[in-house]
Amino acid sequence: MQFENLNMFHLFWLLFILVFFFYWSHKRKQKITESFIEPQLLKEVNRNTEHSRNILKMVLIGGVVALSIVALARPQWGFQWREIKREAVDILVVVDTSKSMLTQDVKPNRLERTRLAVMDLLKKLKGDRIGLIAFSGDAFMVCPLTVDYNGFVLSLNALSTSSIPVGGTNLEAAISESLKSYDNTLSQHKAVIIITDGDNLEGDPLKVAKVAKEKGIKIFTIGIGTREGELIRIRNSRGDEGYLKDSKGNVVKSRLNERILQDIALTTGGVYVKASGAQFGLDYLYDQQISKMQRREVESKKEKRFNERFQIPLSMALLLLVTETCLSTRKKKKQD
Repeated sequence: MQFENLNMFHLFWLLFILVFFFYWSHKRKQKITESFIEPQLLKEVNRNTEHSRNILKMVLIGGVVALSIVALARPQWGFQWREIKREAVDILVVVDTSKSMLTQDVKPNRLERTRLAVMDLLKKLKGDRIGLIAFSGDAFMVCPLTVDYNGFVLSLNALSTSSIPVGGTNLEAAISESLKSYDNTLSQHKAVIIITDGDNLEGDPLKVAKVAKEKGIKIFTIGIGTREGELIRIRNSRGDEGYLKDSKGNVVKSRLNERILQDIALTTGGVYVKASGAQFGLDYLYDQQISKMQRREVESKKEKRFNERFQIPLSMALLLLVTETCLSTRKKKKQD
């Protein structure tokens, strides 16, 4: 026999405390009674009381409490072998790490807000594998598909605008890298989430999006930023803050380009979501789209499941409680 919520050592301690409490309570009650009733009158009162039944009532109440504790501890004995299957979807999160993600039209900035949203997504995963790709002018697998969420968080926290040495924004490279990562997985279990401002500067993302569609891979896109945009704040090597400038010395203003992101999602049968301050969109994508995708079996094992037996001590406790309630401590008068 085993206990799910309590071990035997704790149970014995609780019973010891219970016995001590009843002994102390009985002595205290006896002392209080003696201080209010004259000794001669006390003898008369005690003459009509069945002391053995008083003791029995205390024993019964003690049994009720003890059995209730045992029931709460969830005793288990006997078991059955049950087959446990774990099913999952593979999710690749592709994050834009170009300098435009430092824009503060989404607080604290686009990249930091993305990091926080992905952390919230992890709380929803139940055995799903998740991977991380960073991209700007090129794309790189930062964290391969894994169920080690702590390792994934380390990679996520390490993301910065210097993660990819090649500047710019290349959505084609990002999608191509995600397709390479999915070569050995059945298509119906794959999801790609791209988080970016959509400011594509090179490549042809729609061309590789069509390849993804042929492979049965859905791409979900999240556009972060505002259509009005904002200047990009950066710090130089001396730590001074300024604005990003192009090769001609003009300040660069980054705006959200929704059109390209909508086209990518539409091409692959995915969904586009515009991130806002309160609702980033990852929760919606997982709850309404990804969680409903066909899941693949990633693990199957047999597990010993013990049978719950808390009903037995609980029934005994109820029986003792009814008995204690019906038990009278007054002596029966002898009939003449």
